[in-house]
Amino acid sequence: MLENYFPILVFLAMAIGMAVVMQVLSFLLGPRKPDAKKVTQYECGFSPLSAVRIPFDVRFYLIAILFVVFDIEAAFLFPWAVAFKQLGMIGFVEMILFLLVLLVGYAYVWKKGALEWD
Repeated sequence: MLENYFPILVFLAMAIGMAVVMQVLSFLLGPRKPDAKKVTQYECGFSPLSAVRIPFDVRFYLIAILFVVFDIEAAFLFPWAVAFKQLGMIGFVEMILFLLVLLVGYAYVWKKGALEWD
């Protein structure tokens, strides 16, 4: 049975080998002519206003996580809406429970003031 996986192993080895070879060749053959403009910090086409390595506010991460959560909600709602008739009452109740869990999470985040920008 393992002989069935041999072509996959060969393909995986070739893919990893090609990636390593391309990285090594670009490192060895690539131009290395750094100048002052190439090594400066870049920020949207103009000189940076401050240091680049400053920590971000936690609210940015929280908003990003909330976006992902509600994006996943939309990803679950589309297939559910398409198959709504086939799912019947059980599918409807399950989706209502799913939306209630999200609503409780949203209310919690709102109550904590995570969506407020001071």
